[in-house]
Amino acid sequence: MSSLMEQYLIRTEPYYCPTGNEIALFEAAYRLRMPMMLKGPTGCGKTRFVEYMAWKLGRPLITVACHEDMTGSDLVGRYLLDAQGTVWHDGPLTTAVRQGAICYLDEVVEARQDTTVIIHPLTDARRILPLEKKGELLNAHPDFQLVVSYNPGYQSLTKDLKQSTKQRFGAIDFHYPDPEHEASIVAHEGGVDREEARRLVGIAGKSRALKGRGLEEGISTRMLVYGAALMRDGVAARDACRLAMTRPITDDEALYRAMDGFIEAYFA
Repeated sequence: MSSLMEQYLIRTEPYYCPTGNEIALFEAAYRLRMPMMLKGPTGCGKTRFVEYMAWKLGRPLITVACHEDMTGSDLVGRYLLDAQGTVWHDGPLTTAVRQGAICYLDEVVEARQDTTVIIHPLTDARRILPLEKKGELLNAHPDFQLVVSYNPGYQSLTKDLKQSTKQRFGAIDFHYPDPEHEASIVAHEGGVDREEARRLVGIAGKSRALKGRGLEEGISTRMLVYGAALMRDGVAARDACRLAMTRPITDDEALYRAMDGFIEAYFA
């Protein structure tokens, strides 16, 4: 493995609590170098899963946080001026393709559709990346794999993957874990005892029941970990819950009061 890729290796095992057979499915997909799509709500563990699988497979992981201003050049690369003149600089996708890394496009629907079509030749039998500005046709390294994620809950006419893109991927659905699994994650990651973790998960469950009734999303597992970490560091439970869990997800006063009621019910 090149020295360039050493920086992208995950040295320490990330904590990941499986909820089904997703690990075995991903391993099978990687053996075929099948492009993979991870679907699920924000903060449910998609990114942690990719990090865990990169560690387990011993492959470098290059992560790109997609956004609406991201251009094709941001992914593929561009010519830049330096002391030697005009020099080509590979983008993160090109680096992964050359070096045989896993390239993870996080929240891929945030990118413009004219940017995401760049990945099409990498997601079929060709496994090539045209570098048009450089006049190069790059064949993917045998170990390269493309992984994307998105939140189906935010789908709209303006923010969705084309069917011609979706059908190029295998897919794994992610959901928030069941309460016992989620309590285990929160206790481990947030550093609180199991009973406190169960109470936090209970509040999250109540908030998720409000999805579509004022909330776009309920409290995520990530937010529960933040709340637990605040409690571990001495912040009062009710203040920690408001700061990390309920205040960030809404500006509606009626929903504030409803979720304050959930907090009081679990941390009276």
